Amino acid sequence: MPRIFVISLAVAMSIYLVLCLGLYLAQRSLIYHPTPSASAEAAAGKLKLAVTGAELAITAHQQKSENALIYFGGNMEDVAWSLPLFTKMFPDYAIYLPHYRGYSDSTGEPSESALHDDALALFDKLVYPQHPHVVVVGRSLGSGVAARLASQRPIAKLVLITPFDSILNVAQGKFPLFPINWLLKDKFESWRYAPQITAPTLVVAASHDQVIPYANTERLYKSFNKNVATLKLIPNTNHDDIMAEPSYLEWVKTQ
Repeated sequence: MPRIFVISLAVAMSIYLVLCLGLYLAQRSLIYHPTPSASAEAAAGKLKLAVTGAELAITAHQQKSENALIYFGGNMEDVAWSLPLFTKMFPDYAIYLPHYRGYSDSTGEPSESALHDDALALFDKLVYPQHPHVVVVGRSLGSGVAARLASQRPIAKLVLITPFDSILNVAQGKFPLFPINWLLKDKFESWRYAPQITAPTLVVAASHDQVIPYANTERLYKSFNKNVATLKLIPNTNHDDIMAEPSYLEWVKTQ
């Protein structure tokens, strides 16, 4: 009986370690889901920004204005589709919608450090100080990029749509039996950067978010200093259809 127990335990441990290895090797394919390259005609209409190790494609509506809006999208999102919405709601703003590395017509491979460095490059080279009044919007994965950028650059407003406190905490909730803290490379710990953000911030949650639990969004909101952030819950929405209810952007315009 002890021998059978030892063998069974060894087999179980082997399976567990194989699963851990699988999660470790596949983690970035679980976080990043690049959208395919656009047509040659659409690609020609994008701005190009040379960054370290890659060239970013940026869907943009440029104009001479003190106002600019930067939007960082979700992990499966083609941000080009959001250009009509933002140009309609912010007609006096220059609009910049970066495609992450490996997404659309951007080259390179996505990672947390690369996306952060690319966001800084976009802000410093194309947006500021040409546009001194900058609104930054980040959705889902993009909320992690937006929050970290906002903690390091002078922005006027920040909007975080279906954000998380960290991808680490979300992953630990989904895979409670695995040592995610040891396995995960890209943790996107927005809660670490929230106390450093001074710009007025709107945190937007979907009432039926099936991807980012509300508890993670609420923990991020509570990480901000007092009177910096406002939490808004959009009823009858989930993680994917919340952009069909952009009423929260009206709040940004009127504040």
